[in-house]
Amino acid sequence: MQGLGRVLRGKLSGELSQLTAFAHLVGGSAGRLVISLAYFVSIANSLSVGDFGLFATASATGVLLSRIAGFGFVSPLYRAATVKRRLVGAYTVGFLIAFLVSLPLVALVAGSFYLAVFAPAMPLAAFAAVVAAEVLFWRPLEVVCIVNNGLGRFGRAAMLVILGTAIRALAAVLFAFAATHSLTGWALAYMGANALSMLLAYALFYPRTRLRLAARVTFARWRDALAVAAAEVVFYLQSELDKLLVLSIGGPEIAGLYAILMRLIDLTALPVRAFNTMVVQRLMRMPGWLASWSRRGLIEGAIAAVSVGGLAAIALLLAIAPNALGRNVADAAPLVGAALLVPAFRNIVEYHSELLYARGLTAIRAVILALVGALKAALLTLVLGGADAAATGWIVELNGLFLALWLASGTATYLAFDGRLRGWPALRRRVLSAA
Repeated sequence: MQGLGRVLRGKLSGELSQLTAFAHLVGGSAGRLVISLAYFVSIANSLSVGDFGLFATASATGVLLSRIAGFGFVSPLYRAATVKRRLVGAYTVGFLIAFLVSLPLVALVAGSFYLAVFAPAMPLAAFAAVVAAEVLFWRPLEVVCIVNNGLGRFGRAAMLVILGTAIRALAAVLFAFAATHSLTGWALAYMGANALSMLLAYALFYPRTRLRLAARVTFARWRDALAVAAAEVVFYLQSELDKLLVLSIGGPEIAGLYAILMRLIDLTALPVRAFNTMVVQRLMRMPGWLASWSRRGLIEGAIAAVSVGGLAAIALLLAIAPNALGRNVADAAPLVGAALLVPAFRNIVEYHSELLYARGLTAIRAVILALVGALKAALLTLVLGGADAAATGWIVELNGLFLALWLASGTATYLAFDGRLRGWPALRRRVLSAA
């Protein structure tokens, strides 16, 4: 009986620990949701619709470029924090070296993006400031959160996310009260807010560990790190490519309306990402946890329900009070209800990517994301061919577009996932060798 009692207490303790960790993550997401909304409303209504579209697209480009920075060495750092905590100092040094080495490539790719997409409409200083904010400052802050999550310090990670988001929101509110509202002025303020957030993150939240260079241990993971970097770049390319295409094909006005819509949809992803973190860690520790199709369906259904419910709540608010989020958001209010299913399919595709990462299928993940990205680009080009800023038809078609992406992503993900569960390591070795 005593043995049974110990087992039950152990299980209850484990479940309570998981619930506490999830509560911290959700708490961080809830706080970030409120602050992100204040940030979004301030900027969306301080800049013109066209300038907001340019800023949002440049920010998306910076997020994409931030995944090149470090060449994926954040993945070995996260795994070390999760299962080999004594090596966090060594992997931190490895990440810092990789980050510095990657910066010339980041600058080269950033320049190419600017010349190809932004040069006709956006000042170089504004573009460079936004990219620097995402690559040099916000991505390192995210690394601090990732390490804390790996160590199980979910409360500290949540606090950091809220702090960083709050600093950006404060900068946005102050900018809203400024005498002039130029795009370059906001880009510089945005960079300054991100820089301050990053400095506070490392001063207050990074775990105290002895930094040491252990090249043999650290860079033994280079192949996996590069595969993760490729997958991350491809994921964000397919995730953010829409903004670049909308700007290139539709121009700044349609890009601005689309950016407002997608920013509202992004808000629905915050609680889902908290859940994804828990799923990744559980799969790392219990590889067979998601073998059941009923569990898979239940999880995807829950993600869809939360996502659609979140956007429906925003649509209802704007239907009752169109100016509740400002005059520029009011212009996009009719678009919100027309895209009701988009967040469900979009967030589940992101969840699929996390599943593959959790199982170590990084190269296959990159291939699947590339295929999904190519499909998205092709379908979006067709949809944008008849886009009109005064009509909502092209927004309705986005529901079908993201449905197609979900079907493609789900089919490929679970084929790869089940192949791994049945013990097909040879396939993974061949794909990694090719990568």
